[in-house]
Amino acid sequence: MVSACINHLLTQPMWLILVSSLGFLSFLKTSTSLLKWVYATFLRPKKNLKDYGSWALITGATDGIGKAFAHQLAQKDLNLILVGRNPTKLETVSSEIQAEHPGTKIKTVVFDFSSKASAGVRSIIEKATEGLDVGVLINNLGITYPAASFFHEVDEKVWMDIVRVNLVGTSRVTKAVLPGMIKRKRGAIINIGSGAASAMPSHPLFTIYAATKGYIDQLSRCLYVEYKRCGIHVQCQAPYTCRYRYMLQQK
Repeated sequence: MVSACINHLLTQPMWLILVSSLGFLSFLKTSTSLLKWVYATFLRPKKNLKDYGSWALITGATDGIGKAFAHQLAQKDLNLILVGRNPTKLETVSSEIQAEHPGTKIKTVVFDFSSKASAGVRSIIEKATEGLDVGVLINNLGITYPAASFFHEVDEKVWMDIVRVNLVGTSRVTKAVLPGMIKRKRGAIINIGSGAASAMPSHPLFTIYAATKGYIDQLSRCLYVEYKRCGIHVQCQAPYTCRYRYMLQQK
């Protein structure tokens, strides 16, 4: 039967054989990608986050995504370092989490990443994490402008604040936490990007925000390749529209 199939195939025009082969290879590639996605999404065993370390550091931890991460990580029995610019909100979130999870240790760091003093954040984070087994880093920093605006209309202070928070702040916090992960040969870094940069071909009228989130996406891809040999896993989550206060303020 196999011999008959081969003989039949050899009688076909060469162009038909070539097209059929290319179609089969394309189908095989698509099927392989689909199977990998199904495995990663539904079948892969869950990771015990405590295997990375007993502490997690979360920036932008007082609202929205960052606050949700804080609650979920506490539920997974991780201790928390919460970073935000509003001390009242930090205290509120800390109290909420400790009421639900009394055994969770929580440290708070008050810092305004949009200030010109943001260059000092690395030393502040290093001091806050000294002696702690920080295995999970959630980079959730992010601000944008309050309304859609053409690029030339955006005030220079506004776009400098966006760059300081979204781009520079994320980079400095990562640089402060990475050495400990490298030393321990384990860690997980989750950077919060945006569908504005990853899923959309362009995001006009929020150009500066989208550009900084494009940086986060590429930063994550490169860090993944650089540090996977060290046992450090890096990924970029790319949500789109979120319903919480983030316009021109740190989350």
